[in-house]
Amino acid sequence: MSEHTDVVVIGGGYAGVMAANRLTQRADVNVTLINPRPTLVHRVRLHQLVGGTDEAVVPYEDVLADGVRLVVDEVTRIDAAGRTVALAGDGPDGTAGALAYDYLVYAVGSGSAAPDVPGAAELAHPIATLEEAQRLRAVLDRAPSTAPVTVVGAGPSGIETAAELAEQGRRVTLVCGGVLGPYLHTRGRRSVAGRLAQLGVTVVDGPGSKVTEVTGDAVRLADGRELPSEVTVWTVGFGVPDLAARSGLAVDAVGRLLTDESLTSVDDPRIVAAGDSAAPSGLPLRMSCLNATPLGARAADTVLSRLAGEEPGHVHQSFSAQCVSLGRNAGLYQFANRSDIAVWLHIDDGLGAKIKEKVCQGIPGHLSGEARKPGSYKLHRIPGGVTQRRKLLRAAEADRAAARTEATSTVAGGSA
Repeated sequence: MSEHTDVVVIGGGYAGVMAANRLTQRADVNVTLINPRPTLVHRVRLHQLVGGTDEAVVPYEDVLADGVRLVVDEVTRIDAAGRTVALAGDGPDGTAGALAYDYLVYAVGSGSAAPDVPGAAELAHPIATLEEAQRLRAVLDRAPSTAPVTVVGAGPSGIETAAELAEQGRRVTLVCGGVLGPYLHTRGRRSVAGRLAQLGVTVVDGPGSKVTEVTGDAVRLADGRELPSEVTVWTVGFGVPDLAARSGLAVDAVGRLLTDESLTSVDDPRIVAAGDSAAPSGLPLRMSCLNATPLGARAADTVLSRLAGEEPGHVHQSFSAQCVSLGRNAGLYQFANRSDIAVWLHIDDGLGAKIKEKVCQGIPGHLSGEARKPGSYKLHRIPGGVTQRRKLLRAAEADRAAARTEATSTVAGGSA
């Protein structure tokens, strides 16, 4: 009788689905994908869900390989020593208990960071998850079209949500808490500001624009201003689930699983990570769909290499960019260098919108392509990026060494 290898993938987002599909290359690998929802959340369209122009979900039958077993449930704990995961048992398919694995892919993704501003947790509406976006959509449906809406946070989610709602005729104020589009190059930022102005969005930026309090009908800023707000949308920061930390695995300061450059947990060679919840060498890639899908492929390749008795490859990112929609008729495609720093080159207006839509369509396209033909995805293997990654790793290690030396000197000085 032939032996099979059981691989459990926790998380059915872009990274998890890519990893699960890719692992079906081997007939002797049994793949189980565990996810709390029965559909793929198309996160890059959540702002469209808020605006009512898309449902932001994709059926798993459209993107998941036939050979992958889907379990709709939530993992409550990882037992690395026993190689099992505990299930909550509250999903439609779930029964409380445990699933055993030979290898585990940790791809739990990210969500909203807990706000520390008074009133924000109780009165503002985050949109980092499907359920949050659905709740906000219901709130907006009940609110008059003239109700003032304040979007807090001027990263891609904030900009996209503000533009989407303003295009529908909503009175929208975008509070930056600093700079509009911090990632963007100055030229790209000017383009975004111009489009938001055309849509009627009031942009509040600068050092005094940090939110200090959220009330039921207003947002208060650090410089003393009070902005009327019947609906406040909170897009500031991302956090990751604490599953790894609760399970006793090493994590970084944010809670991402600490791994080596092959995405293997520093604690256990049977656990690999992918997507927003991975911190290779303590130097994680930017949380984004741009990185999630390639990291899912890389995590699967690490497992497959180990099964073949080969040394797994390392993470590298040869291409960086940021794509932002500005309503249904405009967008911005911001190019970046291999250090993931925005450069002067960008594409905006109608062509930018078309590129953004192609990107949104392309993500499930990559997943379904891998489902049909496992191993066909190649973007994580594009040459380049290795040298830059090594430079970043050396710089990070030098910083850590300097910090250790300073700490040792401080202790020695105190002892004297």
